[in-house]
Parts: sequence; C-alpha cells; structure tokens
Amino acid sequence: MKDNIKLGLKENWPQFTILVIVNAFVGGMVGLERTIIPKFAELEFGIASKTAILSFIVAFGVTKAITNYFTGKLANRFGRKNLLVLGWIIALPIPLLLIYAPSWNWVIFANILLGINQGLTWSSTVVMKIDLVGDKNRGLAMGINEFAGYFAVGVVAFLTGIIAQRYGVTPYPFYLGIGIAIIGLLLTVFFVKDTRKFVDKEQKSTETNTLENVFLETSFKDKTLSSITQAGLVNNLNDGMIWGLLPILLLSISYDSKSIGIIAAIYPAVWGIGQLFTGKMADHYSKKGMLFWGMLLQGLAILLIPYFTGFYQLASIAALLGLGTALVYPTFLSAIAEATSPKQRAESIGVFRLWRDLGYAIGAIVSGVIADLFGVEYAVLTIGVLTVLSSLVIQFRMPKG
Repeated sequence: MKDNIKLGLKENWPQFTILVIVNAFVGGMVGLERTIIPKFAELEFGIASKTAILSFIVAFGVTKAITNYFTGKLANRFGRKNLLVLGWIIALPIPLLLIYAPSWNWVIFANILLGINQGLTWSSTVVMKIDLVGDKNRGLAMGINEFAGYFAVGVVAFLTGIIAQRYGVTPYPFYLGIGIAIIGLLLTVFFVKDTRKFVDKEQKSTETNTLENVFLETSFKDKTLSSITQAGLVNNLNDGMIWGLLPILLLSISYDSKSIGIIAAIYPAVWGIGQLFTGKMADHYSKKGMLFWGMLLQGLAILLIPYFTGFYQLASIAALLGLGTALVYPTFLSAIAEATSPKQRAESIGVFRLWRDLGYAIGAIVSGVIADLFGVEYAVLTIGVLTVLSSLVIQFRMPKG
C-alpha cells in the first residue's frame, strides 16, 4: 500500500481541496470577531479602556500560540485528523458564549476556546497540506491554504459588519459562527483523511539535516529559522494592533459599522487573494527577498494610517498592508518546511507558530498600553516602526534563500 503513495498537489488534489474548504471555515471563526468586538465591548459591557478591550486578543493570542506548539509536537503521535476534529469540537460553544455572555470575562473565555480551536485546526491543515504536496509546490500549497483561511476572515468580517449595522452587534452576527463550527466539524469527520503516511514516504528521500533541538534552533540559533520566526512574531504583532485598534480609531472619527466592516475586510481579503500568487512566487523567487519587501511594505503602510483618514485613503492603506502580508505569510511556512527534515517539520512549524501567534498578545498589550497612555496614533506609529525594523533583521541576519 505504501508503494502507491505519491507526493504532489495534482496527485492528491481531492484531499487537498477538502482541506482548503475546511480551512476556509477555520478562518471564518476568526472573522466573526474581526469587525464588531470593540463596539460589542463598549455597548454591552461599558468597556472603554483600550487595554481592557484588547484583552480578548491577548487571551486568543497566548492560547493559540501555546496550542500551536503542542499541535506540532503531538501531530506525529496522535494524528493530524484527530487534532483537527478536537479543534472543531472546541469551536462549537464559542458563538453561544458570545451571544449569552453575562460579563466580559465570558468573552475572554470564548477567546481562549477560539485560540485552542485555531491552534488545533489551522496548524493541522497547514501540516497536512505540506505532507501531501512534498517539496515541489510547498509555496503554492501554503498560498492556497492561507488564501482560503484569510479570505474567509475578510468575508465573515464584512458580513458581521453588515449584519451589525442592520440588526445590532448581538446576537445576529454570531449566528454565523454556529453554522461555521457545525459544517467545519462535519466536513472533517466525514471527508478528511490523516496524512502521516506521506511523511514516511518523503523522509526516505530527504537530504535535509535534522536539528539537535527543534525549539532552540527554530527560535534563536539557526539564522534562517530564527529570522523567519521573529518576522512571524512581528507580523502578528501588527495584525493584533490592526484587529484591535483600527476599529477603535475608525469609531473615534465617526465611521459606522458598515464602513468599518469594509475597511477591516479589505486587509485580510487582499492578504488572502494575494497569497494565491505569492505562494507560487515563493517556489521560484528568493524567499529572503519576499520576506524583506513584505515586512517593509507592511511597516510603511502602518506608518501612513494616522495621517490619511479618508475612507478611500484607508481602504488603499488596508490593501497595501494586505499585499505586504500576502508576500510573507505563505513564504514563512514554505521556508520553514524547506529548512527542516520531514520528521521534524510539524514540530518546527509548531514552534514558529508559537512565537508568531504570541505576536497577537504582545501587539495587543503594547498597542493597548500606548493607546491608553499617549493615544491610538502613537500606538499605530510604534507598531509601524517595529515592523520596519523586523524587515531589516531579515535583510541582515537571514542567509540567502
């Protein structure tokens, strides 16, 4: 039976397609909160402090980061599909907690569950797709995966903004989440197959050296892996700021829910669609170059936000930010996969995603504290400067690749 296993996108397109669809539903769970949570916090619970509002992103980021690490570590032992199913079971109560939350602490708890859900489901689908395609089309595979997830984030963010504008911030926008969780679980249980046997096949032909200590090498020691990891952390640090502070900034200059929804949706939509092209580019062009220019473009776009507050100006900035993120996101995963052996790949990706998603928490804390002390504009500028500095780390530390 093992002799019949073939690596490749064409060879495994039916299973690959199912995983793409599943990951769209994974992204949809995050999109549920992308537009309306800051207004939800203020209207339902009277919370105006930026730091307090952003606490939901801290809870999400820390939990997702830790779950990513253990998903990577446990993927070989328990199987990718089993972890994916567990992630969807944990998603089921999230929309109900948001609908019936009697206090802000319940929202925090819902986001802890969301972090576990995202860590288990997104990490599993990433690793499974890389398992299926082998080394030839990793960038394209990651581009398609991340497109599906983040385009869905944008679509659901837009839909929740429209629904909130028409029917209020609760409960109707959260009804979407109930359907997303149920369909995601059913698709996984009945159509997804585990991919561990593909790893065994690839391991026989790999020439990549094994790492002595996957955590230390990926985090700090290996120049390629650690450069990618710090950029991943900063990428999600600025994403955490955009998620939490952009709606607050737009509310402060009198944008309505529909307009906020459109601007908030453009960024992940361009990020998502762009990855269909940038993922393929990562298979053919310099990964280092793509990471440098992508981080630099993100940083410059963020630095423009406080100075250009017209609707079309902000929509254009959101598109530039999405393009910068599209350049780096599939490239991160493709480059990590290329630099590690098949048997250690899941764990190394788990370590990368641990640090990357801690960026959500760090970004929310840093931007929330600065926003409360000095104003939202200064928080935005600080995050922009950090993103530009991250691009320079890629340029001067990462070897060519």
